[in-house]
Amino acid sequence: MILLPLRRILLTGYIVFACFLTVFGQTAVKYPIPTGNPHQLFFLQRDPNTNTIVYELNFKSNGELDMENPVHAYWIRYQDKGQKEELNYIQRNFAYGLKSKTLAKDQYELHFVSYKTKLFFLKKGADNKFSLFTDINKKQAIIKQIFVRVKGGSFWLPNVEYVELKGTDPVNGTEVVERMKI
Repeated sequence: MILLPLRRILLTGYIVFACFLTVFGQTAVKYPIPTGNPHQLFFLQRDPNTNTIVYELNFKSNGELDMENPVHAYWIRYQDKGQKEELNYIQRNFAYGLKSKTLAKDQYELHFVSYKTKLFFLKKGADNKFSLFTDINKKQAIIKQIFVRVKGGSFWLPNVEYVELKGTDPVNGTEVVERMKI
């Protein structure tokens, strides 16, 4: 009955290998990049799925920027059928929504409702287009992407491991990245 010890060895090896993959070798989730929206400022992605929140300029029906609410946020539900969906009340008012304050004509200060200390500045540039600026690595940058790594916690108190900001240097166009512990 040499097969019984061999089966045990193979089964044990398989279990060890499976545990190794679970702990160390998880394949990275491929997050889609939303494109094709000329009014998109940046997007936010987070665990546990690829659903993405897009932040875009919010224009009134007459084509002017809505001064009271200059940025509109909505989901792209990649995990479902890729459909667009509005943030719900809780998401808008306690997590992913932005609060804005007018500083001057075509200049706004914004912050997330869930994290008031990181400021963003919406400004119209010399090219007559709006860009959203924030500090990335202690330098002004145009924000393009935010990723929030969540490891456990609860609905109301998720355990945010880090927030990664990606943007471009407005002077030379190079990509800048900063990972912040929250």
